[in-house]
Amino acid sequence: MHTADDPVIERPPQGTSASRLPPVKAPEPPNEWRTYEITTTVNLKGKSGPTRLWLPLPLNQDTLYQRTLGHSWTGNPANAGMRRLPDGDLEVFLCDWPDGGDAKLQLTTLVTTADRHFDVTKRTVAPEREDILRRNLQASQLIPNDGLAFQLGERIIGRIKDPVAQAKAIYDWVVDNTTYDPSLPGCGTGDVRKQLISGQYGGRSADISGLFVSVCRAVGIPARCVYGLRTGSSRLFRSLGISGDDATRGQHVRAEFYIPGYGWVPVDPSDVRRVIAMDIMSDRDSKLISLRKILFGVWEMNWIAFNLGTDITLPGKNSAMPFLLHPQMEISGRTVDDAAQYSIKTRQVVI
Repeated sequence: MHTADDPVIERPPQGTSASRLPPVKAPEPPNEWRTYEITTTVNLKGKSGPTRLWLPLPLNQDTLYQRTLGHSWTGNPANAGMRRLPDGDLEVFLCDWPDGGDAKLQLTTLVTTADRHFDVTKRTVAPEREDILRRNLQASQLIPNDGLAFQLGERIIGRIKDPVAQAKAIYDWVVDNTTYDPSLPGCGTGDVRKQLISGQYGGRSADISGLFVSVCRAVGIPARCVYGLRTGSSRLFRSLGISGDDATRGQHVRAEFYIPGYGWVPVDPSDVRRVIAMDIMSDRDSKLISLRKILFGVWEMNWIAFNLGTDITLPGKNSAMPFLLHPQMEISGRTVDDAAQYSIKTRQVVI
């Protein structure tokens, strides 16, 4: 049995997917890419006082499933620019106005994406950096990696030795034992500690994906939440995309776990529960059974990844926040939680 202190990356069980590796095959770039233009518009009316705004930006490093092509902006801030946190897990657009009474900003980003698939017959050439793997075994403010999380992980994986099979068992348990609550604001709080103590599992995507990450870390499998935004319609289920061009409330949290030799494997247990809740489907529906299989190892990229950051201290702030998914605004030193102050539009473009 592995733990966060004795992870699979150090001592993979013999004869498992982490030790019996197939021949090395370099990752092949996908052939089909879709490009999205994402425009965030901020118009403040009647909000006097010094104003500061932080907007999450897409991943700043290219991956096999997402590339940021560029940013442009217009408006009247006194200062504006992109800021990256030292660990590279987060990049934001930061701007401020001496008086927000007539603050205007429009930020446009071009991002191209390709559907992401995990192929068990291939392994990556280069292993992940040790410091990144260590970070994704550690507990965060809301995601524990010991105690109740470890006890739950022990019960779930039982005698399973193969780390991919362990992660699949955790994924299946999360899908079977959580509920999706569309009445909650945003993507939920992501407070896994509270779920474990209460025994009431679920919420929204930050809560469900966070639970998967917590249990993986507790049994020694590096895992992390990936915070992002839905940008288009879904080919799988209507409820897994946005209709039209309004993505203002399209924020969504996914997850991934790491296995030596294979790299980061994408999962999305939250979207299985979302379909059950939003489409009112039975757990035994054949379409749902297929979706459940698909979302262990596949991300449909009608969604863009913003960042991987947890316990974030934004530039210019002193206190940490669990994660950054929505635009953050501060007026006269006080946080303003008002989604009516901004809108996010997306459209697919050909370049």
